[in-house]
Amino acid sequence: MNKKLQFVTSMLAVVALSSALNAFEPKKPVCLAPAKPGGGFDLTCRLVTNSMMAAKLLDKPMIVSFMPGGVGAVAYNHVIGQRANDPEMIVAASTGSALNIAQGKFGNHDENSVKWLAGLGADYGAVIVKADAKWNTLAEMLADLKANPKNFALGSGGSIGSQDWFKAALIAKAAGIDPKEMKYVAFEGGGEALTALLGGHIQIYPGDIAEFSGQYESGKYKVLAILSEDRLPGKFSNLPTAKEQGFDVVWTIWRGFYLAPNVTEEQYNFWVAKIQELVKTPEFAKERDLRGLFPFTKIGKEYDTFVKAEVAKFRTMAKEAGLTK
Repeated sequence: MNKKLQFVTSMLAVVALSSALNAFEPKKPVCLAPAKPGGGFDLTCRLVTNSMMAAKLLDKPMIVSFMPGGVGAVAYNHVIGQRANDPEMIVAASTGSALNIAQGKFGNHDENSVKWLAGLGADYGAVIVKADAKWNTLAEMLADLKANPKNFALGSGGSIGSQDWFKAALIAKAAGIDPKEMKYVAFEGGGEALTALLGGHIQIYPGDIAEFSGQYESGKYKVLAILSEDRLPGKFSNLPTAKEQGFDVVWTIWRGFYLAPNVTEEQYNFWVAKIQELVKTPEFAKERDLRGLFPFTKIGKEYDTFVKAEVAKFRTMAKEAGLTK
């Protein structure tokens, strides 16, 4: 090899080494949970932080930070307004985030204001009644609801416009009832709603199956339908979906993440690659199962397309329900 060729080869090696050294790697990786500790956003962050550390996929430990307010609105506006260039941080999101964006609850910022990273787990809605209820199928329940809509109260842990309210609205719509005409009772949470169901204060509880999991084998309740596309695995495999009973009612409570709007393509791709690596590990599967979540994996551009379709769907639903103009 002549000296000129040796020089060029050496320079190329230096450039390659420099590029490798300058490649993005977060120095202080953070998962921002837009709520207080202990809630669903905390759970979402722990899913990734715990499994990332267990699988040793990051050079630095990833911590969880909290920013409650407006069911995600405060964090969304903070990230866009004050940390738009921050590549160190991923932010927890959910179906509820998309629903709030669709209803304009995140201010002037919409679904195009951030970069959507990945959806990594899901829960599903469920139609739950008391064990001694006369209904054994969703069709039986809906027939009675249609015949006497004011005689049966639906109740759950969310106010009008929330995920739980929309589940109730979809059930009412399946019965041929205008959601505005349904008798809906809002509670502070799912536990309170289940207590009200046992006490006869409500007759139908549109809940979440993973949240209900601890009560499933108590013998006090029965599940008339799961609001998923297909039957769920494991102990819920014997429970029919609403779709297989002839009612196109699906409600997926997905959990995922977004990045700040001005992260570079390289930084975005770094996180996409890390998540793609993470979901293949047993550590991730273990953490997902511990949190009662079902497999749901959409990463990068696929997730971006999915979230934007969700927001569009929710905009239509909110308008039809009279919640927005």
